[in-house]
Amino acid sequence: MFDNKNVSTLNSLIATTLDSVDGYRKAAEAADAGQFREIFLSRANERQQVVTDFQAKVLELGSDPEDDGTILASAHRAFLGLRDKLTGPRDDDAVIAEVERGEDHIKSKFESALEDTDLDPAVRQLIETGYASVRQGHDQISALKHGLDAR
Repeated sequence: MFDNKNVSTLNSLIATTLDSVDGYRKAAEAADAGQFREIFLSRANERQQVVTDFQAKVLELGSDPEDDGTILASAHRAFLGLRDKLTGPRDDDAVIAEVERGEDHIKSKFESALEDTDLDPAVRQLIETGYASVRQGHDQISALKHGLDAR
């Protein structure tokens, strides 16, 4: 049971983090400013490392790691693609606002996972390490958005 709880928590975070990787890569494609593109690609790579670390731990626990994002994120991306076709390309403000929504979501998922008191200490430490990356990314994107809003 202990490992099942750890595996299901890690796999849930893997799926959400894969969504984040994909979201950052799509944001990099959509960004007009090169500086934003670099930030987004850097964050995508950092999140990919979190995924890799979590997948390795799931394997270590004797289970199969998640290797795909969530169904909800796929539906959200399809909606955004349709919206873009109807309204035209998005500007950097809109891209950053969308990224910030994703950051709010992933931060909440990690915080919920860390509220679980039944996690193995090594799994909790791994999640805390991943959460530090998530929190840093969230704060960076929030600052970017607020900086753009202040113009």
